[in-house]
Amino acid sequence: MKNQGLGDWIERRRIKSAGDVALIWEGGTYTYDELADRVARLTATLAERGLAKRDRLVYLGNNHPDFLTTFFACGALGAIFVPLNTRLAPRELEYMIEDSGATFLITHESVRDLARAAAWSSGIRKRLVVDGPADLPAVESLDDAITASAPSRFAQQVSLEDPAMILYTSGTTGRPKGAVLTHGNLTWNVLNAIVDYDVTRDEVAMMMSPMFHVAALSMGALPTLLKGGAVVLHERFEAAEVLAAVERHGVTSLSGVPTTFQFLAEDPAWESTDLSSIRKLTCGGSAMPLRVIDAYEARGLAFSSGYGMTEASPGATSLPVSKARDHAGTSGLAHFFTDVRIVDADGGELPPGQAGEIQISGPNVIREYWRRPEASAEARDGDWLRTGDVGFLDEDGYLTVTDRLKDMIISGGENVYPAEIEQLVMELPDVRAVAVIGVPDERWGEVPLAIVALHDDAAVTPADVLAHLRGRVAKYKLPRAAIVVDELPRTASGKVRKVDLRERFPALPSVGQAGLEPATDGL
Repeated sequence: MKNQGLGDWIERRRIKSAGDVALIWEGGTYTYDELADRVARLTATLAERGLAKRDRLVYLGNNHPDFLTTFFACGALGAIFVPLNTRLAPRELEYMIEDSGATFLITHESVRDLARAAAWSSGIRKRLVVDGPADLPAVESLDDAITASAPSRFAQQVSLEDPAMILYTSGTTGRPKGAVLTHGNLTWNVLNAIVDYDVTRDEVAMMMSPMFHVAALSMGALPTLLKGGAVVLHERFEAAEVLAAVERHGVTSLSGVPTTFQFLAEDPAWESTDLSSIRKLTCGGSAMPLRVIDAYEARGLAFSSGYGMTEASPGATSLPVSKARDHAGTSGLAHFFTDVRIVDADGGELPPGQAGEIQISGPNVIREYWRRPEASAEARDGDWLRTGDVGFLDEDGYLTVTDRLKDMIISGGENVYPAEIEQLVMELPDVRAVAVIGVPDERWGEVPLAIVALHDDAAVTPADVLAHLRGRVAKYKLPRAAIVVDELPRTASGKVRKVDLRERFPALPSVGQAGLEPATDGL
């Protein structure tokens, strides 16, 4: 059996597009010939060091050509690629590395210290660093290792059912879960993107969002490479650099979250940048502010929006530009090879116009979480994925998302789960109860706010609560303020009524510069 997975994609595309540009980044370009050669050499490098089918390889780094070469090399060997968020704290990364059981680590020189702190006690036995020197005997230079390896293709049998990636999603119970995306999940998602976003062979797609999030990888880079287009990589988002690259490279496709598009429109170079090459803008993660929409429409540009999640690889619906005005406020129609339905509390399918839980089905939807059989079972309703989100379909099948059953906060395109923060706050002996909610923020969409109730005679202050969290969670997860209250509102069964808290605290406290200082409420 030939390799049916993603590991053969670049070699197959090389045959058709050998001299065409595949990747553009600050260090230069790779043609499809050059990219295929590097993938083949890295495949050999990893195989020579013992990476085998179903072994896990952690990749810790920002957007870079070797993110993609490692992804494809793992696919060729049938190994499982585990990209981790470089914005996480060492303790968060350490848990994911241990949970995945990874035995290989590839990291960028820029985050070498973070990788060392996160993986020092793990079972990883092989470590390579991108754009950095060897640190023998513990760490090899990836470039040196690749240069020393002859390009080689392996006849590893990989099916569409084999796992390709593990992507960690923060769980409502406070512990991240590893979503297992198969080669088939990713392939079908890529086909959905190509069909519904009209990806073409002359595409020049800018990856300004990190590829360790599945949207940039699976909705942006992979569809473009499958069609033979060019992918422009930016290691870190800088608005001025993105705008300059759009003009310099004739970027045709730009995808991101509302915050990144807002930063672009606010940059001093916005008005003078030539944006005429752009054919499509795709956005997800949260609602786009009207003033940002207006800024792009003033430049003759409009957005395609959509709804999805990591467990759907990630696309579930899309709203094309041609339908944006007629169906404003919706997240569009189900992707071509995906189905969406709305169900009531008993699992019964609801008619158009009635709100209930959104469920997704299709070959792009995961079947399991890594080593979490109970969580895997709880997430499914037969062939359907329970999203935990609330919405309704109209008569034409357009989805409107109205609320979240889960309490997830989306801050600057990053998912923040209150339970994770609440567990850490409860480590403080003086804290009797805590609830973390999202409050609106002009720049980030939402930011966390911690609301705490203290024991009598407690000595802890709001500043102490925030200090306890610093360095233990990613910066984007840190509450912007902590407020002390006498009691948290609860239901008859004792659950905190966060809807009441959102009504009581609709915004950050008006203290300090930009609301960044801790505040108290009535104490």
